[in-house]
Amino acid sequence: MSAGTRLPGTPDPMFRWPGAQGVSIAGDCWGNPAGPLILLQHGGGQTRHAWKNVGETLGRAGYYAVAFDARGHGDSDWAPDGIYGQDIMVEDLLCVIRALGGRRPVLVGASMGGGTSLVAAGEDHVDATALVLVDIAPQIEAAGVEKIQAFMSQRPEGFDTLEEVAAVIGAYQPHRKPPKDLAGLAKNLRMGPDGRYHWHWDPRFMTLRREFDKRVIRLEACARALTLPTLLVRGGLSDVLSEAGAQAFLALCPHSEYMNITDAGHMVAGDRNDIFGHAVIDFLARTVPIGGSPVNPAHEPHPQHRGLPGDVVDVP
Repeated sequence: MSAGTRLPGTPDPMFRWPGAQGVSIAGDCWGNPAGPLILLQHGGGQTRHAWKNVGETLGRAGYYAVAFDARGHGDSDWAPDGIYGQDIMVEDLLCVIRALGGRRPVLVGASMGGGTSLVAAGEDHVDATALVLVDIAPQIEAAGVEKIQAFMSQRPEGFDTLEEVAAVIGAYQPHRKPPKDLAGLAKNLRMGPDGRYHWHWDPRFMTLRREFDKRVIRLEACARALTLPTLLVRGGLSDVLSEAGAQAFLALCPHSEYMNITDAGHMVAGDRNDIFGHAVIDFLARTVPIGGSPVNPAHEPHPQHRGLPGDVVDVP
């Protein structure tokens, strides 16, 4: 089952891997397959395309970056049973790792994908070399989450035109410049049998029962258990991860590094992919260097990214 027909101009996935329960997982890659493996996991309502510019940057630096659509998103299959919880997402991640030869990966996850990465590393499901969390931590802001859910839940009947889609996105992300070419929206939409444009994700994803109290307890335990090199990146304009939430994570995981990109929102990589890409490369150059061995996180964090209260990397 899917949202409908892929629109002209939607890029075909480079790979398809078997995920958990037979769900097909679609993915793309950039860079040298012999380089250190980096797995990029997007947020809820996004697709692998959110990582394209970052993936290209990592690939040029010598890493092998792989991004994939979470189940129920983009070109990956919808779950037959409509289940999209954190545990099944971790199972899909393990399936992708096996399909890529079982290599130890760097896990980079934004929002939903960051939660999956944190559980995978913190509960020892994945023997990762490093972890990058993008605007996500155990403690997040309920108002920001509700705003995302409201955006994803609106217009279940679909859209008549791409202009309508662009207007809804613009209202949700007023800090971003509107696209000059609406054709770029095609990869986020499908044409339904009703002749209307629909979002690419499975609407059952929005009916997932989210028990936030249990989520906090689980993710805090995962954060305390981390021993691998870890970088937390926050969007300074984010209404999902506050500065207080970031500092709470740094207290749970004191060896982690921290960067606040002041003029980025919750979708950090999409808002400032240039700054974000170079920040990740700087972190990995010290922790998972090209042609070298991963560094033990007992090293002293780089001064630029120390997790101290109020530590902000100013971005012009």
